[in-house]
Order: sequence, then C-alpha cells, then structure tokens
Amino acid sequence: MDRELVGAEQDIDALKGVSVAVLGLGASGRAALTVLHEVGARVRVVVPRAEEVDSAALPPGADVLVEGDPTRMGERLAEARPAVVVASPGVPPHHPALLGAQEVGAEVWSEVELAWRIDRPATQWLTLTGTNGKTTTVGMLASQLAAAGWHAPAVGNVGTPISTTVLNARSGGRALDGLAVELSSFQLHFTHSVAPLASACLNITDDHLDWHGSAQGYADDKARVYQRTRVACVYSSADQATMRMVEAAEVQEGARAVGFTLQAPRVAELGLVEESLVDRAFIDNRQTHGQVVADLADLAHLSAGGSSGVPPHVVSNALAAAALARAAGLAPEHVAHGLRTYQGGPHRIEHVTDVDGVAYVDDSKATNAHAASASLASVEPGRAVWIAGGLAKGARFDDLVRERADRMRAVVVIGVDAEPILDALSRHAPHIPRQRIDPGEHEVMSAAVSAAARLAQPGDVVLLAPACASMDQFSSYAERGEAFAAAARALAGSR
Repeated sequence: MDRELVGAEQDIDALKGVSVAVLGLGASGRAALTVLHEVGARVRVVVPRAEEVDSAALPPGADVLVEGDPTRMGERLAEARPAVVVASPGVPPHHPALLGAQEVGAEVWSEVELAWRIDRPATQWLTLTGTNGKTTTVGMLASQLAAAGWHAPAVGNVGTPISTTVLNARSGGRALDGLAVELSSFQLHFTHSVAPLASACLNITDDHLDWHGSAQGYADDKARVYQRTRVACVYSSADQATMRMVEAAEVQEGARAVGFTLQAPRVAELGLVEESLVDRAFIDNRQTHGQVVADLADLAHLSAGGSSGVPPHVVSNALAAAALARAAGLAPEHVAHGLRTYQGGPHRIEHVTDVDGVAYVDDSKATNAHAASASLASVEPGRAVWIAGGLAKGARFDDLVRERADRMRAVVVIGVDAEPILDALSRHAPHIPRQRIDPGEHEVMSAAVSAAARLAQPGDVVLLAPACASMDQFSSYAERGEAFAAAARALAGSR
C-alpha cells in the first residue's frame, strides 16, 4: 500500500498504514504529526537536532531520525523509502532530504496538502496569498463569513494549522461550513490538489528569493493559489502580474476572473465609488448596475491616528475579502457587518497613543519595502516621522524612498543594516532630516522613539514601518512592535 497512494480524491482513511515522514517539527510539522497518528499512518519524524524533539509529545510508535548533516539526512531518508514526506514550510525544495526522498519516488506534501487530502467531502475553502496584506484580508474574510453565520475560521499561514482544524471537525467537533485559508509561497510550493471555491493573490513583489531560487520561482508558487479554482479567481486590477497568473491558471469550468480596484469598478470588478465599496461582478445586472456592499465608514476604525482617512491598502484588502465572500454567496449586509466588526491584527497600522498632538502608530508587520510603502501612503504628505530599518536581507529601498519621500518629515534609522536606507535617503530625499540609532544601543526602541519625538510636530505621525526583518535586534516583528508601543506609552506617561 505504501507505494500505491490513491489520487487527490482520497479520504481520511486512505493514509492508514502508509509510511509518512514528517520533516521538521515547527507548528505545521507538529500538526501533521498529530493528524497522521490519528489517521493511522506509520510516522517517522526527521529533524536535524535532537533538542527539537519533545519525546513526551510524540505519538506512540513514532520513529525519530536525527541527522545534522543535510546530505546524510537525504541518504537516510531515501533508505527509509517513505511513500510521503510532509515538509515544514521552512524546508526549501532543494534540501537534500527532499531530493533524496523524491529520488525513491516519495510524494512531497505541505501540511496544507495533507489537510485537503483528509477533508472529504471537501469543505468550502476560500484561499488567498500575496506578498503583503494576507493576514488582514483573511481576518476580514473570516469576519464576513461569521457575520453570515458560517463556522469558517481563519487558518493556514495566519497561525492555525489547517489539518488539525479539519481533523477536529471530522472527529466530533463543530462541523465546518468553510475555511478562510491564508497561504504562503512556501506552503503553496508543495500543495498539489487543493480545489478552492474561490482564490486570490493580492499582490506580488520579490520576496524569499533564497528559498525559491528566483523571482520567477516565487511568482510561480504564488500563482498556484489559482489552480483548480471552481467559482472565482480574484486578482488586483492594479497589479498586472496577478492578472497574468489568472490567465495562465488551469481552473475548473465556469470559474471567472474577478478584479478589485480602488477606482470605480468595471464589469467583473469590485471597486470604490466615492465612499462606497461596489460590486459589479456578482450581480445579474452587472453590465449596467453596481451593488453597494459596504462603505468606508465600515472601515473607519482601522484608520491610524493622524492619517488621512482609511489607508488605501486597507480598502484594497477589504475589497479582495469582499470579492471572496461574494463568490461564496454572502449578502451585502454580511460583507458590511463583517468589515465593521473586524478588529485588525496587532502590529498592523495599530494606533498606540498620542503625545503632544503626535500620533504613534505601530506597523512592525511591514517587514519589506512594499508593505512599508503602503503604510507611509496612509499618512498625510509631510507628516510622517518614519522609524525604519532592521535586517534588510539584501533588499534596496530606492523605489520606496523615491515614491514616499513626500510623506516624510524625518527618518529615524534603526537596525544593523542602515546603509541601504541611508543610501536611498541620500540619493532621493537628501533634504529630509534623519537620525541613526547606534545598533549597539541597549534600549534601541526607546532611543528611536525619543529621537522621533524630538523631530515630530503636532499633527504628525511617528510611524514604525521598518521595511526590514526584525531578527537583528528582536526575536520577532511582534517583539519589535511591543517595544515600540512600550516606549511610546512611556513617553506619554512622562508628559
């Protein structure tokens, strides 16, 4: 049976007795391990270091292969001849363990693929990806589905493993009406048979090129979100790359392309007409009419303090979420109520406090130039004191500074990779004051907030939108955002 797995239409019983290796024990690896044990697979755990394995958490009979040498790991995994390898998202396709397993005919799955294989009959999956905005959009979508009475949690890259969610529903838990599924490019690479009700790619800019090997490889994996879609492929009308993805996708008969835009919508689009979000895709008389599904007032609570209305990227995310919800048959009132009750995630354009007429806004989640550009766009011209920097991972910031210099009053640069940001400022915005925080500074965020406060004027926004990863000075973007919030509140208390 190990070498004769059935196709993509298998059910929860098809893995019983099958030899499966789980490569990596992060959140998705642990979820896969739990699910595979419950469905009766013969499981082998493969890790590079013994300290990654919590023996108390291993299911009975699970075999553990510990090998620190990647090449030797591939050889040993090939010798074990598993039928399937479930790879954690952090394991790149060129890892010797995966190459060794594939040489002996093993299938490589993501935890997402495992979830789909056991989800029979299939739940209504609404899937989305993109370089930026995924977590906000999937949260908005889940809120809209909840407003319609669906039990359809946000799962996937948002932090909740899909496979355990599906298994719990199949094992006597509350039945699922659907799933709002956030997918990373890592997860999509080894996902082969998911057939979503509707799907979306919000945007695409170069990212994770070391994992994917090239910009094209990254884009190709993002495009996999559209494969086998049944009702609607949602794309950004402002991003031609996402439109080309839809055009190239192998979808099921009857699936339609649906755009979202910040302009007035054309036929087969959702867009913005004055203060209203309007649907011209999922109504019968779309050739001549539009249907209002929400208003900007429903998003007003997501505006950052001191900003000029609802940030454009927040509106764009709301339109994408509304398109997916409408593809699932939701009524306009459910879309509007869901957007109105969505509270947003931490460290995403989060207003922290006001001090001396200056707003302090935490967007630590803006870990690349595209996200930071969208964040700066939400601030009125000349009003941003921008806190930027961290671990640049080879990125350059010329386009970001050139496009958003008009928003900046001043810049405070943190992190070990200051040169790319300072260089871009010198070439494209030499008139803008900037201050560099010594990377050896013990209280780096307190120093940054204090510097920003000295540069700011009443009506300004001190905006943490680093455009860089956080691991040079913090354990995560969340810790970085919390440090910013604590420093801002301490400043408020001192006043």
